[in-house]
Order: sequence, then structure tokens, then C-alpha cells
Amino acid sequence: MTLKTELTLLIEKSELTLNETQIDLLIQYVELLNKWNKAYNLTSVRNTSDMLVKHIMDSLMVGKELKGQSFIDVGTGPGLPGIPLAILYPERNFVLLDSLGKRITFLRQVVFQLKLKNVTPVLSRVEKYQPEALFDGVLSRAFASLEDMVNWCQHLIADETGRFYALKGQFPREEIEQLPEHIKFVDSSEIIVPNLQGERHVIELKKIII
Repeated sequence: MTLKTELTLLIEKSELTLNETQIDLLIQYVELLNKWNKAYNLTSVRNTSDMLVKHIMDSLMVGKELKGQSFIDVGTGPGLPGIPLAILYPERNFVLLDSLGKRITFLRQVVFQLKLKNVTPVLSRVEKYQPEALFDGVLSRAFASLEDMVNWCQHLIADETGRFYALKGQFPREEIEQLPEHIKFVDSSEIIVPNLQGERHVIELKKIII
């Protein structure tokens, strides 16, 4: 079975709607990731079929929870969830931030080869990055805790309208209880990723003015 057939079948198990061009772009991305991974060690997932489930579908299923037009994917690694989401939503803009040069080199190649006009890879530590304009949302599945995420990233979003979107496995009850008092828990959505074992949650947080 081809990767394209595998991905098409996975998408059919979800509520997602992608056109032929978007599916082709996602496959090109997986092929690039697989190729570069051999030298750059960008992900511990080595099998391309597993990448479709654990990387592509896992990222795409987050999309319905996002509000706004501009997002920053902090600690993006090889571009997850940013690249799949940028392909799914070409009308939205994504900055992909990482502090490791080889990852940003890879992402620049992805953007070039896939001709992605709505993706900007940035090499920087998050605490040193000062955006020209604040983002509607901060995305991440890289942070160990919600507290770390909001502490490192709170300068990236607007006080009233900005949102943090943390990708988690099980519902992080203890982490939510330990959030700083200026951060409010907004919502939690369980996402069902076709063929993926285990729980997945998107945790939405916002800043409150004290």
C-alpha cells in the first residue's frame, strides 16, 4: 500500500476534509522527514506508516480547536504540529520556532520544496524571541509542563484574545491545578487520532489581567 493510500484511509476515518493537493504535500513532507531523519535524527519515529499516524494525523486533529489566524509552534522540532496544520489551513500563518539549527535547516528545506507561503521557520530560544506582532495562539507539544509553557511563552500572545494550546496525552489535572494565578484554564478537548493508541488532549489556556 502506498503512503498516499494509507493517509487517505486515515483521513476517511476522521472528520477532516483535505483535497488532493494537500494530501500530496503531506506525503512529500513525510518523505522529506524520513530522508533527513537518517542523517539529522529529527524524530525517534523511523517508520513512515507510523509517521502518518503519530505525526501527521496527530497534528491535523488539533486543527479544529484553534481560534485565530496567526500561530507560533514553540519547540516545533521537525515541524510538528506546525507543518501539517499549515498545509491544512493555507489561509492561516504559522511561525515555527526551535533553538536547534539542524531542525530549522530542515524546515527551511520543507518550506522551499513544498512552496509553503504561510510558514516561517525561526531559529531562536523562545525567551529571546520578540515577534513583530503578537500571535493569536501558541502551540506546543514540546513542554514538560503547562507551567513551563505559559512562563516561557506569555510574551508571545495578547492578554485578552491570545490562547495557549498545549498538546498532551492524558488530561493533566495536577498541572492545571499548579498554573499561576494569572493563567486561566479555558477548555480541554479530547481528540481521537485514527489508529493511535492512548489518550490525546488539547488544553486551552488564556492570560487574565489581575
